[in-house]
Amino acid sequence: MVSEKISSAEAIALEDRYGAHNYHPLPVVLSKGQGVYVWDAEGKKYYDFLSAYSAVNQGHCHPDIVGAMADQIQTLTLTSRAFYNDMLGKYEKYITEYFGFDKVLPMNTGAEAVETAIKLCRKWAYEVRGINENEANIIVCENNFHGRTTTIISFSNDEVARKNFGPYTDGFVKVEYDNLAALEAALENTPNVAGFLVEPIQGEAGVYVPSEGYLAKAKELCEKHNVLFIADEVQTGIARTGQLLAVNHENVHPDILVLGKALSGGAYPVSAVLADDSVMNVIKPGQHGSTFGGNPVAARVAIAALEVVKNEHLAENAERLGQIFRSELSKFAEGNDFITLVRGKGLLNAIVVNDTEDSSTAWDLCVQLKENGLLAKPTHGNIIRFAPPLVMNEEQLMDCISIIKRTFSEFVK
Repeated sequence: MVSEKISSAEAIALEDRYGAHNYHPLPVVLSKGQGVYVWDAEGKKYYDFLSAYSAVNQGHCHPDIVGAMADQIQTLTLTSRAFYNDMLGKYEKYITEYFGFDKVLPMNTGAEAVETAIKLCRKWAYEVRGINENEANIIVCENNFHGRTTTIISFSNDEVARKNFGPYTDGFVKVEYDNLAALEAALENTPNVAGFLVEPIQGEAGVYVPSEGYLAKAKELCEKHNVLFIADEVQTGIARTGQLLAVNHENVHPDILVLGKALSGGAYPVSAVLADDSVMNVIKPGQHGSTFGGNPVAARVAIAALEVVKNEHLAENAERLGQIFRSELSKFAEGNDFITLVRGKGLLNAIVVNDTEDSSTAWDLCVQLKENGLLAKPTHGNIIRFAPPLVMNEEQLMDCISIIKRTFSEFVK
């Protein structure tokens, strides 16, 4: 039954009938992916300009990643952490050396990894910093997106994600993003601050790139106040912004690094929290874990995914193509009153449309882009995020830019 071909209309009807209505997808049903392309159930081909929210940086169904997974999945899939397995240690050595940390704590999803970082920060606060138990505070940024768990929505500005899910978790203080004065004031005036949790670029908020020097100066402030700098690179990491990590643009080494999404190339749920021994060693047996965290398939897939990033120079490609993308569309915007701004870093970019956040304009544009063979998704009513797989070449990018220009021109008419 599951192998039977069904139409797009049938697939949508099944989800609507049997699935929880916690997403509002673009009306397209995908059934195949390869590289930068995806195909719908009827065989129409599209450029993927979302990359599963930057999980598919290495392109759809990369043969090296799929091959590693296929081999491992026929050998050993899961042992739980009740026993050792012969892949986890290899992966832990590989990823810690890859990113320059002493230790890694493996998990499955981005939200799980953020929750892990929060627990790790709090435990460090009580056992190393000497803050009284249950009194630690973590500074976060307004308009953040770190996931939708109960703890994370407690410090979210997204009322859709928050409403009727309380009571909320205490211990978080919000400051304005890209505002060093606000961060410094919070560090000086808030009691018992243990950490500062930040996205190097706020993706879900609309691809907000902070002012140059913000991250480096924020790290300096954290060091001055003996506070852990926690970088959530679930979306911005793994070469997306033109560097291996977005914090690398300012030579910042986080105290805690949170990774997910493209850590597996989109082939399998894999996330990780990395830190040095001075922080990670506060975690002892039984204090945190996951049945699937660190399983052999995840370990094998993550190594393959990171090797692809390195061997295919995906960070360098993202940097070069990102400059072309912003240059071409910024020039187009100069003669188009419909576009307010083009912004981003590497191949994480956004177009801000000249309309209000409560409009349907960005959604309507994405529907029209779909009709023209390119898939993207709005982050708000007037912002469209563009994040293609990093394996894209210049010829493909220029074709996509032509589609975007044509769609915007048609839409205005």
